[in-house]
Amino acid sequence: MNYYSTNKQAPVADFREAAIKGQAPDKGLYFPERIPQVDPELIRNLDDYSNEEIAFRVIQPYVGATIDEAQLFQIVSETVNFPIPLVPVTDQISSLELFHGPTLAFKDIGARFMSRCLGYFTKDRKEKITVLVATSGDTGGAVANGFFNVEGVEVVILYPSGKVSPVQEKQLTTLGHNIQALEVSGTFDDCQAMVKQAFADPELTQKLFLTSANSINVARWLPQQFYYFFAYKQWQCKDQPPVIAVPSGNFGNICAGILAMQSGLPVKHFIAACNVNDIVSAYLSTEILQPREAVPTLSNAMDVGNPSNFVRILEIFNHQFPLLKDKLSSATISDAATEQTIGEVFRQFHYTLDPHGAVGYLSLANYLQKHPEQKGMFLETAHPVKFPDAVERNTKEEQIIPASLEPMMQQPKQSIFMAPGYQNLKEYLWNKV
Repeated sequence: MNYYSTNKQAPVADFREAAIKGQAPDKGLYFPERIPQVDPELIRNLDDYSNEEIAFRVIQPYVGATIDEAQLFQIVSETVNFPIPLVPVTDQISSLELFHGPTLAFKDIGARFMSRCLGYFTKDRKEKITVLVATSGDTGGAVANGFFNVEGVEVVILYPSGKVSPVQEKQLTTLGHNIQALEVSGTFDDCQAMVKQAFADPELTQKLFLTSANSINVARWLPQQFYYFFAYKQWQCKDQPPVIAVPSGNFGNICAGILAMQSGLPVKHFIAACNVNDIVSAYLSTEILQPREAVPTLSNAMDVGNPSNFVRILEIFNHQFPLLKDKLSSATISDAATEQTIGEVFRQFHYTLDPHGAVGYLSLANYLQKHPEQKGMFLETAHPVKFPDAVERNTKEEQIIPASLEPMMQQPKQSIFMAPGYQNLKEYLWNKV
């Protein structure tokens, strides 16, 4: 499998090169030259396969010969070695719980897979790799955990000061060793712009071997297909494919789901569940994609005003707007509606939503009101304990920190404060070498 750049101005790369580089030299995103079709027999008989076998068969065509099959199976086995349950909430709506991994967020899957791939690709290199990543919340913690103490890899994480939850910040800033957190006095978009500029700076990239761990990296993006297959394995109505609502910020997660659908996974429809940072909702109404400055919300991991991965969704549909709109709709959910949903779902169904899950739930519930014959699932992307203020305010119940996180919460924060602006980041990275 080769990958081309969405900007069409860079040479093709295999999976290894695309994973190591992160972003294509022309600043585009790598995209597979073809979308492999999953064996229909696998789809029909998912119950007969372990999650490890499913993940291996889904990802192997994308990896090709860059990782031998025995090693790849070991990588996917370590990636998916925690529960990913589909939990009924109402008669029509189920929750795909993606928060049972080590950092209590859906990004554990992509970060664990990518860290193991990069570890495999770089084990014989003398030169250190610097993983440079911007986070709006959960990416940083998952990347920090996935790459912690990986030999030959340094990790630098940029996050917006005051705009991540207390648990998220501890996950970013307490590991130390090969993990460094930069606390930027700005927005996620500021952080992402600084990272993108670093990758585009030839002077810096000649001195440092940089790669990205955001979902722009194929090794982070592609394995997110796994849990859509795991969800369908647990889906009770195989003759009625689900509607899937995905809390969406940078659009890597929903893009992976759409890719899974295009490769043969039965899905009725996708809903991009957005907070007020809803430029995709506007695009689906106007066919004009107009980035804008992000607005802070309760669902902070979705506070993205210029979603990088949406270009990949356009590629999947060959930039054919009618085809895209047939399979994808969007919803915009306010903070007030998010809070109300957390409270109502807890009281009525005894299910605790985090703010991102609440956006997904309400988006799906509103869609199903117009399509009562259908059923669906939403992705519960983070543990409610990561957002104690909003959850406790609306459920009136204290959120207990899981025992696995208690030692981390006692550790002192270690971060370097930085004003937004690329020169500040460049100076830091330049002096770090």
